[in-house]
Amino acid sequence: MSLHFELVTPARLVRSEDVYMVVVPGGEGDFGVLVGHAPVMSTIRDDGALMVYKTEGAAPEQIKVRGGFAEVGDKGLTVLAEHVEG
Repeated sequence: MSLHFELVTPARLVRSEDVYMVVVPGGEGDFGVLVGHAPVMSTIRDDGALMVYKTEGAAPEQIKVRGGFAEVGDKGLTVLAEHVEG
C-alpha cells in the first residue's frame, strides 16, 4: 500500500502522487507519515523541507516549504504550504 500525498500552494496544486513516506517539518518537530497514520494536523516550520520517499529504501527528494499546515486524514497527507521552492 502507498500513501496519497498532495502538496498545494495558494496558487496551484504542486504534487498529487502516491508515495511510500513523507517526513514533514512540523512546528513542534519533524514527523514521518506512512499509510495508516493516525489523523493529525500540524503547522509547518518556515525554514523546513519535506522529505519525500517514493519507495521503501529509496533516497528522499527534498522539497523546501515555508509556512502552512499539514493534515493527515483518511485520504492521506495534504500539505498546504504558503510557499514552495523548486
